[in-house]
Amino acid sequence: MAGAIVLAAAGAHAESRPSTACRFEAAGTGEVRAVIDGRSFTLDDGREVRLAGIEVPPPPRPGESGAQAEAGAAARAALETIFVDQGREVELRQIAAAADRYGRTVAFAYVTRDGARRSVVHEMLGRGFARVSAQVGDRTCAGELLAQERAARQAKLGLWSEPYYVIVGAESAAELAAGRGHFAVVEGTVRSVRESGGTIYVNFGRRWSEALTVTISKRHERTFAAAGMAPKRLENRRVRVRGWIEERNGPRIEATHPEQVEIAARN
Repeated sequence: MAGAIVLAAAGAHAESRPSTACRFEAAGTGEVRAVIDGRSFTLDDGREVRLAGIEVPPPPRPGESGAQAEAGAAARAALETIFVDQGREVELRQIAAAADRYGRTVAFAYVTRDGARRSVVHEMLGRGFARVSAQVGDRTCAGELLAQERAARQAKLGLWSEPYYVIVGAESAAELAAGRGHFAVVEGTVRSVRESGGTIYVNFGRRWSEALTVTISKRHERTFAAAGMAPKRLENRRVRVRGWIEERNGPRIEATHPEQVEIAARN
């Protein structure tokens, strides 16, 4: 199914804090008991952990087949391989104490082998079996994760060699319709930026019912501007955006964090 990637060479020796921008605060340790899907696993103490900062294809349902099912199975196998190769003892770190709506601990996980500490999230991105999520929570960390994803995408590693992971065209009505309800990375040229009420509309086409529109709440405008992504300066730029495609009089993605938006010409 998906291509493989040689593990990165051992980095800095293990230290009190990982040598990465995504080091954050310690949130305990444990031994991985079972892998659930490409970003979730259980520990020997019963805790269920969801890896922060990434999205992966959902695991296949019983009897399900097709590209999505194969991608979900490949992502799960990739995570299992990391724990087999690197060790099942993990250290968890969090930006803030957090659990998702299912009660899972949301954290970055680190494994240590031969004195070198590696981030499981970085490994999944670097192997091409995950994409950076819409919400990382730290701009510097997000930039580091996006660089990992970009390298895997350019090398067509893992799922990036498969049609399932293709970047969606912002003016492709068919591709956008197929991705409705799913997490996607979409790319295109911003045709116009409009404001109405408390919402900024970043339009990728002249027909809003067919092309993508990205919505940004006016209250988030300063955050985007501080990150170099002022919405009104995106007009006529080629932009890559990530998030969940919704149908609201046409395909839309709501952007709440600046890491969801990249200038495509830069990378």
